[in-house]
Amino acid sequence: MQMKEKRINKIGILVIALTFAVAWFWMDMKSFADARLNLPETNYLYTIEPGMNLTRIARELEANQIISSAQKLKLLAKLQGSANHIRLGEYELAQSDTIQSFLDKIVRGEVKQYSLTLVEGWNFHQVMDAIHNDTVLTHSLKGLSAKQIMAKLGYPEQHPEGRFFPDTYHFPRGMSDLSILKQAYEKMAQTLKAEWPKRLGALPYETPYDALIMASIVEKETAVPSERTAIAGVFVRRLEVGMRLQTDPTIIYGLGQSFDGNLRKKHLQDSSNPYNTYRIKGMPPTPIAMPGVEAIRAALNPMPGEALYFVSKGDGSHYFSATLDEHNRAVVRYQLKGRKRAFSSMKKDGTAIKDK
Repeated sequence: MQMKEKRINKIGILVIALTFAVAWFWMDMKSFADARLNLPETNYLYTIEPGMNLTRIARELEANQIISSAQKLKLLAKLQGSANHIRLGEYELAQSDTIQSFLDKIVRGEVKQYSLTLVEGWNFHQVMDAIHNDTVLTHSLKGLSAKQIMAKLGYPEQHPEGRFFPDTYHFPRGMSDLSILKQAYEKMAQTLKAEWPKRLGALPYETPYDALIMASIVEKETAVPSERTAIAGVFVRRLEVGMRLQTDPTIIYGLGQSFDGNLRKKHLQDSSNPYNTYRIKGMPPTPIAMPGVEAIRAALNPMPGEALYFVSKGDGSHYFSATLDEHNRAVVRYQLKGRKRAFSSMKKDGTAIKDK
């Protein structure tokens, strides 16, 4: 009986000891997991490259004194079932990061995100300059022509202007420049597809691309958001009555790199410029910039009214007129500061004067 009691006592002691050991182990692992990383600097960047496994990562972190024990990190990951689910990439670690939060990041693949902003009103040349100058992207498009770039995107017959949506795009280190362009192209295509069915009644557009051309002109003509639908209304009415659009931004776009900032009379009279809307009837052959969604909506939902002209008031906004006489008076008031001038006669199509 005593022998049996002794064995029971020993088993009891072993169970208690084992319980304490297990409890101590879990407390130790939790303490390790909750410990902060010993980072040498704020916003420390750590890259997991191809071929790196958890063992190598743990040893590297221990060697750099970022964690206290490589063995414990491996054990923690194995206990959580994440040892074989580490994702490659560049990770940004903060001083507040613990060993557990680090492990969570590399398992979820929460790599550092960079950003590139494509601005409303930029032309394709400016878009590519921004992409080429980005130091994080992987570059494969430098030195290629616009046609070659569009071919790489899968649209060799399309003109690139206006095809990309202005927005801020987020990406990890190493993403290709082509991938960013694909995102911007697809977002513009999706935006046009979504907005086209919402257009106002009968408009002088046969396709969504026509609306994109108009939207690009609206984008370049005003920096005042509330004026977009009014500007669009003027241009739509001009098209409807057979007037020329007479918009300076199209001429400037057609001049390209040769434009020195001064729009001259010879530019307005140049019939060889296919974007010279003082000479051609209808819209230019392509968009002239990237329009934002509000400019697209304005082109598809122009403001009704009678205005056929507008002139800059000098503060970024415009004065709108329904008649040429009213417009000429507005030019004197806002452009010439009250100084009189001899206005040329102008036909119904509006070909004789430069002012809108």
